[in-house]
Parts: sequence; C-alpha cells; structure tokens
Amino acid sequence: MLKKRLYFLLMPLFLLMACSRKKEIKDTTEQRAEMIAAEISFSEMSKVKGTRAAMMQFIDSNGVLLRPNSFPLIGGDAINFISQSNDSAYTMIWQPKGGNIAASGDLGYTFGVYSVLPKNGDSAMHGTYVNVWKKLADGSWKLMLDSGNEGIEDEK
Repeated sequence: MLKKRLYFLLMPLFLLMACSRKKEIKDTTEQRAEMIAAEISFSEMSKVKGTRAAMMQFIDSNGVLLRPNSFPLIGGDAINFISQSNDSAYTMIWQPKGGNIAASGDLGYTFGVYSVLPKNGDSAMHGTYVNVWKKLADGSWKLMLDSGNEGIEDEK
C-alpha cells in the first residue's frame, strides 16, 4: 500500500520532469539557431568592416586561436595577435555548414568553409574551420576557440 501511495505521489513529479526535458530540447534548438546566427553575423562583419574588427568584436577575453606553425594563442595573446594583424589586403568570409550545442544551451560549435579573397586580384584561398562558442549571461555569443585548415578547392 505504501508503494502505491509513493507511486501516485511521485508520478506527477516524473511527468513534470519529462515535460521540462522536452522544453529543454526545444530551447536547445533555439539556442543552436542563435549561435549559428552569431556565426553568420561574425562573417558579415568581417566582410563589411574587416576580419580584425570582426574578431575583436566576437572573441571572448579568454578566447583561443589555433594557427598554423604556432602554439595556441590564449586570451590576451590572442587579442594582441588580432589587434596587430593587417587585413587591408584581403577580405575573409565564411559560411557555417553545421554545428551543435550542449544540452545546457550555453556552449556549442560551428563548422564550415571559408574564403580569403585578395583585393589585388590574386587567386582566392579556401579552407575549412571550426569555432567553439559560449553564450554569455546577457544572451550574446562569444568566440572561445577559432581554428581553420587551408587547402580546399573553390566550391562551384
């Protein structure tokens, strides 16, 4: 008899937990869309204002850059590297092809393809990238890790 009473007392709690899990999944889908929108805004800013300005706007103060032939650049070192970079000779754009987000909705990654378009008419370079994003308390997304690989053919 005690087991039956306990069952009936706990059943609403289990149902409530199941319903809240469905809401969490829905919220995660919305969070993923927001994160990918941040990635697209990041690329658009790079196209309009330059890669340096876009990186300075979106990178977290503890962000990490992984660059070829270099140790990881972390936090202030990454920001110094970005602030000293010269992007006047090229335009860099990228397009996310996918991504995923943690169940918590505040950490995720995007991946896609990028193009570096020289302003002097030289051949463009293309590659792939992965970015790790963190959602801040104010709802904005900040770049936690940026990495890319050169060497894919232009998409037709």
